[in-house]
Amino acid sequence: MESKNELRARMRALPCEKGGCGIWDRLETLDGFRDSDIVLLYWSIPGEPDTHAFIRHLAEDRKVALPVVCGDVLELRLYDAARMKEGYRGIAEPSAAAVTVHPDEIGFAVIPGLAFDASGRRLGRGKGFYDRLLPVLHCPVAGVCFDSHFVEKVPVDDYDMPVDLVITPNNLYLCKE
Repeated sequence: MESKNELRARMRALPCEKGGCGIWDRLETLDGFRDSDIVLLYWSIPGEPDTHAFIRHLAEDRKVALPVVCGDVLELRLYDAARMKEGYRGIAEPSAAAVTVHPDEIGFAVIPGLAFDASGRRLGRGKGFYDRLLPVLHCPVAGVCFDSHFVEKVPVDDYDMPVDLVITPNNLYLCKE
C-alpha cells in the first residue's frame, strides 16, 4: 500500500480538473444538507472542486461558514463577500470582522481532501486541520473530490477522521467502516 506522502504526490500529479457542478447538484438533493441552517464549506484552491460560485449562490438564502486557520486549528466564520481576505497560504477566508460560528451550530459540513475512499478515509494536505475539527462537529460530514481522487484505499493513522459520505461529479458514496 502507498504511504500518505506517495499518495499525496500521485494525487498532486494528476491533471488539474475544473468544475465539479455534479457534486453541488448531488449535495443539494440530500435531506441533511437541505435542512441545515448553517452549512460549512471551504474556499477551494486549484486542484479541488470549485466552491466559489456555489458558496455565493448558497449564501443568497442560507448561512455559509468557512474555515479560518488560526494557529493549529480552524475557526469557523460566516461567509460575507464584503469581508473576505487573503489568509493561510493565500486562500481567501472571512476576516476577523466576520461573525464567528460555534461548531455545534453547523448542520452539515463539506470538506476537501486530496483523496477519499469508500470507507470515508480522507487524505488531507498533511497539517491535520480538519482532523482536529471533525471530532467537534456533530453533523453529517461530506468529503468532496474529483472522480480521479476517489481511490481504493487511503492510508490512515489513528488520529485521521473519516467522513460520512463522499461526493464526486459522477457518484455519491455512503461510507461504511
